[in-house]
Amino acid sequence: MRSLVLALTGLLAFLALAPARAEEVLRVGDQRGNARALMEAAGVLDGLPYRLEWSEFPAAAPLLEALNAGAIDAGGVGDAPFTFAAAAGVPVKAFLAFRNRQDGLAILVRSDSPVGAVADLKGKRIATNRGSIGHQVVLAALEEAGLPADSVQFRFLPPADAKLALASEAVDAWATWEPYTSTAELAGLVRVVRDGNGITPGLSYAVASEAALGTKRALLTDYAARLARARAWALTDPAPYAKVWSKLIGLPEAVPLRWFGRAQYRTVPIDDAVIADEQRIIDLYVRAGLIPRARAPQAEAILDPSFSEATAAVR
Repeated sequence: MRSLVLALTGLLAFLALAPARAEEVLRVGDQRGNARALMEAAGVLDGLPYRLEWSEFPAAAPLLEALNAGAIDAGGVGDAPFTFAAAAGVPVKAFLAFRNRQDGLAILVRSDSPVGAVADLKGKRIATNRGSIGHQVVLAALEEAGLPADSVQFRFLPPADAKLALASEAVDAWATWEPYTSTAELAGLVRVVRDGNGITPGLSYAVASEAALGTKRALLTDYAARLARARAWALTDPAPYAKVWSKLIGLPEAVPLRWFGRAQYRTVPIDDAVIADEQRIIDLYVRAGLIPRARAPQAEAILDPSFSEATAAVR
């Protein structure tokens, strides 16, 4: 009897541990509640066959650092920080692509600033994150205006510090993205000198570490399909998404409504057009001297088109 009790006790202990051991986990980095708020609002997270662990980051750079350190498996980032990370040797690839309008990617000045055009920024101080999409839009705008990359003085600051620097006139302009642009515009604090439409490709990605692409491909495929469904849902009516996002982040609903309404995010396949646009971003940074030519990756090597089939039905 004693041996039977011991055997049953051991069996129960094994059964209690088995589900925890068998449960797979996908660790996803998010920025300002973007993917999480969207997927929760769209209801696409029901019936997950694995556990989803969210980590929130204030910007793409720390998210990519966490991915490089193995703290997360995947995350959402803009094309510019993704390009910098790949050039720096981070083992990362994009497996899902999105395009959007670039009204919210902008060079901002104070409402009372004398700056009226990009040419007026020559010699001026511009705050942005190094390697961010804000950095990208400044470089692209300078090229469009026929000015070299060193014709402005960059002040590399995170968004909260950059906002304060502009308000205090410690800098002359702030190159930023959503939700910071909509928040500042709705408050009447800023004016747009140049947005990213026509000079930047409007790409963002879901990215994953090479390790996760090898060991968690099934989970990433399922995640990609659910995120694509959520994007398609939000494209038809951004209001429910804006409501959830507003609660999660603590900003007025007017901010995400302005952002989502004009951005028109849509999932696109990683095809020749996306590869060509990504290569143009790489080349822009090489011309600006920010990525050494010897370290510049080729777009085909850092984009994984094999997930496109999983999202084809909802694009």
